[in-house]
Amino acid sequence: MLNQSLQLFLKGNKMIDQMYGCDIEAFKECVKDSITYKLSGGAMVVAGLMSDAQEMMAHGDTEQARQYLNRAKALVFDMVEHKLSFYPEEKH
Repeated sequence: MLNQSLQLFLKGNKMIDQMYGCDIEAFKECVKDSITYKLSGGAMVVAGLMSDAQEMMAHGDTEQARQYLNRAKALVFDMVEHKLSFYPEEKH
């Protein structure tokens, strides 16, 4: 039973890796620490990911473009749930 659970967990991680091309939780942490997020907000990070995806598609790399779009969607979902902000951090 434990072996089956471990196999499902590993399969899930493989699926997540294929979906995003990275560890999405680690990616979100990097976004939170990025200068773009701090100065321009999450909306600009998402716009950047979408622009990168467009460039990848223009060069025929649809798989990596798909992963970048999935990363952008993951960030938007976190913004909707108020885990990330669309807007820059307020300066105190």
